[in-house]
Amino acid sequence: MAVSEADIAFAKELFEGLGTLTTRKMMGGLCLYSDGIIFALLYSDGTLYIKAQGAFIDEVKVLGCTQWTYQREGKKPVAMPYWTLPEACLDDPEEARTLARRALLHL
Repeated sequence: MAVSEADIAFAKELFEGLGTLTTRKMMGGLCLYSDGIIFALLYSDGTLYIKAQGAFIDEVKVLGCTQWTYQREGKKPVAMPYWTLPEACLDDPEEARTLARRALLHL
């Protein structure tokens, strides 16, 4: 399943003003970059994930974010460094950009 144009437009609008925002379609989803640094993913089902590393992981856990994992047939699950965007961010672009800026500080 591919990412819909409506979901791409939503993600771009949500993070608008966060440096030079660029995107790249990959693996059925979309990578979001700020000034050339990947900070978020848009999955094919429309779910937005923020990249979290280091101390920022504890921050996103407190917000109730869940980590993205995938599993190939016959293999163990693999945890990726991407966490769901909190529901509040989906309705508040300023809150989404603030969280994205925090993520970028830890990358």
